[in-house]
Amino acid sequence: MSTGVIIVIVVVVVLLLVGGVVAARIGARKRRSKQLRDRFGPEYDRAVEQHGDRKQAEDKLEERRERREQLEIRPLEREQQERFAEEWRRVQGRFVDAPQEAVRESDHLVKEVMRQRGYPIEDFERRADDISVDHPHVVENYRSAGRIAGRNERGEASTEDLRQATVHYRELFEELLETRVGGGSQSDAGGRGEAAGGPGRETGGGRQEEVR
Repeated sequence: MSTGVIIVIVVVVVLLLVGGVVAARIGARKRRSKQLRDRFGPEYDRAVEQHGDRKQAEDKLEERRERREQLEIRPLEREQQERFAEEWRRVQGRFVDAPQEAVRESDHLVKEVMRQRGYPIEDFERRADDISVDHPHVVENYRSAGRIAGRNERGEASTEDLRQATVHYRELFEELLETRVGGGSQSDAGGRGEAAGGPGRETGGGRQEEVR
């Protein structure tokens, strides 16, 4: 076999090897992208937009996932669920007369449920990032509620803003509680007429208004 033929064979083999490595890397990147997109849903697109670079965004999402895996997230006991649900109904019932205070208490309740379940609660952005791993479809609403809560403290939030913040807090609250705050689990609450977003309910003192 001539030297020229050997060189051609070597070049072809090298090109095949390089092509295989490149194809493997591309495949791995595509699998990672799909896994992260499936895991984070709308939060994936938000991260890409925020960082302006897909790889950097995916690295940040991976960091969130790995950090979340180090946390010991635990379910609430039945008694805790019932106590928190009753607290929420009490806060919601105060909204008409004291919407600013109701939003403050809603924020406090969400943080307390997070703490009880094992999430760190010291920093808002850290809370939102941690929540995004397990609850990616409601975390942006949680951020929106947090922004409104900030305006509330500055006296800049309208009553409609405060109502929307309470709705957003409730969405995450119910997911963390794994029960509807109108009473009943998420699996059976769909048929209830007085679930969290339903009409006001009758109490001993008459009709109690709830945020819709």
